[in-house]
Amino acid sequence: MHIPDGFLTVNTWGPCWLVSFFGLGYCIKKTKEVLRDRMVPLMGIMAAFIFSAQMLNFPIAGGTSGHLLGGVLAAILLGPYAGAIVIAVVLTAQCFIFQDGGVTALGANIFNMSFIPAFFGYFIYNITKNIVKKDKGIVIGAGVASWLSVVIASGVCALELAISETSPLKIALPAMVSVHVLIGIGEAIITCLVIGFVLKVRPDLIYNK
Repeated sequence: MHIPDGFLTVNTWGPCWLVSFFGLGYCIKKTKEVLRDRMVPLMGIMAAFIFSAQMLNFPIAGGTSGHLLGGVLAAILLGPYAGAIVIAVVLTAQCFIFQDGGVTALGANIFNMSFIPAFFGYFIYNITKNIVKKDKGIVIGAGVASWLSVVIASGVCALELAISETSPLKIALPAMVSVHVLIGIGEAIITCLVIGFVLKVRPDLIYNK
């Protein structure tokens, strides 16, 4: 889902850059308002963990592979604002160090893989855990939100490619979504395993605001 340079036209990546830039500014402001001592090292640990985890790909049907996005996981542990910042930092490092995703497309990649999981995913997580209740609700909410956020993000990515006339929507949308439906399953499994482990050893680290 990391869009490289040249795949988006300026009328697509320009607005995405603006939304991501000002969105991150707002996230920083909101994070400062709720920042606690434990959040600072936890943000660093989460960034390092997700950065490392994204280096590990798991196989998907048709010779493709996927990797953890981590947006929902970060949001559940840090809250949506700090979670979005962590994923944005990871994506920026990947872009400039490993050329994983283009510089012009970085705004779109942050919007797709940071903002959508951190905010939309966290919203779905909250709804689910309030319905199911207790620790089971947290784990199920994490799984549902992780899977759905990956699928939605892939659909938005396809829309961006279509607006840029890189690929028609009727081709890009089913191609992206069908693959990421499977990738989302891997995302959900990893997220549930990590959240389940945290609930057993340090339940106080689950964000609750």
